[in-house]
Amino acid sequence: MSMNYGDETPVEPAIMRDRNWPCLRQFGVFMENRVGRLHDVLRHVEKHDLQVMGLSIVDSIDYVVVRLILSEYERGRELFELSQFTVFENDIIGVVLPDSDQPFLDICTALLQAEVNIHYSYPLLFRPRGRGAIALLTDDVDQGVRALSEKGLKLVTEKDMTDEQY
Repeated sequence: MSMNYGDETPVEPAIMRDRNWPCLRQFGVFMENRVGRLHDVLRHVEKHDLQVMGLSIVDSIDYVVVRLILSEYERGRELFELSQFTVFENDIIGVVLPDSDQPFLDICTALLQAEVNIHYSYPLLFRPRGRGAIALLTDDVDQGVRALSEKGLKLVTEKDMTDEQY
């Protein structure tokens, strides 16, 4: 335990995120928009036995951002740190589509009631117990996680994606 020198009150060290963290880690790869660049990124990832669990591409005339969620965040991070790719990371919410007639509306309603805005979404390739799942980037990840959990919606963790029971 470390000391806070302002008032000598013990301060607990920060706990590192574990595989049950209620968010997924997304890699954003920024690169030129030219033939073969997506192939380069995917070859780099898959040749190291990492599975792409989510993929989204945002392009413009000159550049592209490839958003990736990988089966093993730690290995993906190490792989990208040793690469020549320009990469950024952020937390994203993974949520299983509920078994209802309007699963997307259920998710959006939970976030709307909590006044959480969705910036973007894309499907996850991970299918927990045969159900679809989506990735969401919201303006407040913590509040989004809380709102979805309070409505009984199942969040996807990194551990879920490596659990063979799914």
